[in-house]
Amino acid sequence: MTKTYILPFWNHTKEIDLINRDPKLINEDVIKVEFEDVIAEPDGTHSLDGVWKLSYTTFTVSKYWCYRILSAIFGIPMALLWGFLFACISFCHIWAVVPCIKSCLIESQCISRIYSLCIQTFCDPFFEALGKIFSSVKVALRKEV
Repeated sequence: MTKTYILPFWNHTKEIDLINRDPKLINEDVIKVEFEDVIAEPDGTHSLDGVWKLSYTTFTVSKYWCYRILSAIFGIPMALLWGFLFACISFCHIWAVVPCIKSCLIESQCISRIYSLCIQTFCDPFFEALGKIFSSVKVALRKEV
């Protein structure tokens, strides 16, 4: 069963999945840290069973609640910060980067046409003449034994 919540901000509504919070799996291999990934006792070096169970419980519960408390305190300010940052990046990209690149492309096309005209005017006839001069040269390879 999927729980969804619709955010009614102005006319922008987006359905949010409250069960699967990483649908694109961007944190699949990075953040998944379990007790066994961090703490392990090899054969021959085991603590008391009670200590091992209590360590597991302590690790799991403290990780769970620490994340909950940190996200409750810093989640909304960080979301605001990241929203602001990506809005600024989008703004710069839309209003500065793309127009600048487009301007450079227009200028480079102009320079390219001038360069092409110079090559066609000066270099093409020169190399064509060299080709005609050396077209009568015949090279013969002989293998002497």
